[in-house]
This record gives sequence, C-alpha cells and structure tokens, in this order.
Amino acid sequence: MALNSRRRYQPVDYWPGFVDALSTLLLVIIFLLTVFMIAQFLLGREVSGKDTALQRLNAQIAELTELLALERSGARTAKDDLSSMQASLSALQAERDRLKADAASGADRARAEGGKVADLAGQLDREKELSGRALSQVELLNQQIAALRRQIGALEDALNASENRDRESQTKIADLGSRLNVALAQRVQELSRYRSDFFGRLRQILADRPDVRVVGDRFVFQSELLFDTGQAELTDAAKPELDKLATALIELSREIPSDINWVMRVDGHTDVRPTRGAFPSNWSLSAARAIAVVQYLVSKGVAPQRLLAAGFGEFQPLDTAQNDEAYKKNRRIELKLTER
Repeated sequence: MALNSRRRYQPVDYWPGFVDALSTLLLVIIFLLTVFMIAQFLLGREVSGKDTALQRLNAQIAELTELLALERSGARTAKDDLSSMQASLSALQAERDRLKADAASGADRARAEGGKVADLAGQLDREKELSGRALSQVELLNQQIAALRRQIGALEDALNASENRDRESQTKIADLGSRLNVALAQRVQELSRYRSDFFGRLRQILADRPDVRVVGDRFVFQSELLFDTGQAELTDAAKPELDKLATALIELSREIPSDINWVMRVDGHTDVRPTRGAFPSNWSLSAARAIAVVQYLVSKGVAPQRLLAAGFGEFQPLDTAQNDEAYKKNRRIELKLTER
C-alpha cells in the first residue's frame, strides 16, 4: 500500500501552466494589437483620402481666390476709368455750355466756333459710348464676383461636410474597437469555463492512471502509454484511454456554442536522444504521433475541424536533465483545449 501511494503521488509542476497562461495572454494581446493596427491602417487610408480631397479643395479655393483678386482689380480699374470718363464728360459739357454762351453774343463768332462745337459734340458722344461700355464691363465683373463667391461657399460647405464625416468615422472606429474588446473577453471567458468542465471530466475518467498527469491547463500522456519505443502506431492498450477522451470531446462539442471557434490541440514531444528506424528526426516522430492520436479520435466520431496536431520534437522539454527519468518525462503527448 505504501508503494502504491508513493507511485500515485506525483508532484504538480505549475511552471508550464504559468508559461502557457502567459503565452495565451500574449496571443490575445497580439491579436488585439493586430486588430488595432488593421483599424488604424483602414483609418489612415481613409484619412489619407480625405487629406487628398482637402488638398484639392484648398488648391481650388486658392485658384478661385486669385481669380477673384484679379477680377476685383479689373473692376477697380474699370471704375477708375469710368470716373475719369465722367470727369472728362463734365468738362466737355461745361465747355459746350461756355461755347453756346459765347455763340449767343455774336453770330460771326458763333460761325467761327461752330466747327469746334461740332467736334466737341462728337467727342462728347464718343465719351458717352465709352462710359456705357465701361458700365457694362463693371456689371459683368460684379456678376463674375458673385458667381465666384457662390463657388467658394459651396467648397467651404463640402469641406465642412468632409470634416464631419471624418469625425463620425473616427467615432465609429473607436466604438467598434471597444465592442470587439468586450466580445473577445467574453469569448475567452466562455472558453475557459468549458475548458475547466472538460478537464474536470477527464480527471474523473483518468484519475486511476499514474502515467496521465495534469500540467497547468493541459493533460499529459506519457508516450509509453500510447506508443512503443520509436514508433508512431497506437498500441492496443492506448485505445481504451483514447476512447474515453473521444467520448468526452463529443459531449463537449455539443455544449460549446457554435460561435466559439475552439480546437483540441494534440502536441507530440520526444526526448533529446536521436531517433532510430523509420523517422529521420525527433521532430518527424513527434508530429507522426500527434497525427496518429488525431486520426484515431476522428475515427471515433470527433469532428476533424475541432482537432489540431503539432510536433515539437525535443525542443520543449519538461526536464532538461540528462538521465532516464528526465527522458521519460519529456516523451509525452499533451492535450490542450484552446482557440483556433
């Protein structure tokens, strides 16, 4: 009885579980950072497009402002010309009145000055014609200035609308990020609950197996329980234990909601000693053993999309010592319920 007690008691090594927990947390953080970077990339691309449109609008506004300045300058010049013409017209009218007064004082003098009066009258008519054209030009310039002002107003409205859309987009992206974080946290919490239930069932099923251990958040099968030395074919003694595992997985798959993307990861590990026989490396041996377990579980009804096989060779030992006890501990198959 004392021998059986010593054989059943195995120290619990929490360090791999702690490492796995940190790895899971790191994966979640990396995933959140990836989502954040994608959101920032999409926002940057949208803002870049808005900046390009804004630059085009600013260029159009600058061009229209310059054209408006030119038109205003032309209008001022035309007004100055009109004022000059009006002054000349007033002078000519005064001169005409003076000549008419002089003509009344004597017919001879009037006949002598008649030609001059006719010339002044013709010049007066020409000045009036030029004044009329100047007024028409000023009116046209005023119309063009009004049209330019309307265009500038429309551009300013478009710019304000674009800035408002940018602010709304940033608000939506921030809200989406918050909701995504909440959803991810909920999914992780739900999967953790189902992982605890599943491992609780396995503890009950496999409690009498000294070569099956719980390390952190995973079950560890010693390779000797499932395979012969250097082989990747399941032994007959391994199949009843895997049948229990398949039954627990099938029951679990019925309970976990379909929107939780979970898998059972089967990890193969070996010791550091070189392989012999059909496998060229420990890596290929560990991968072949993980695949053999997965294929057997599929043959027992477990959905293949819920299984994942991975081989780690000798590169993740539980014990780095160079002795038979450490080699045995490192030769193992690990089962871990995780997200895909």
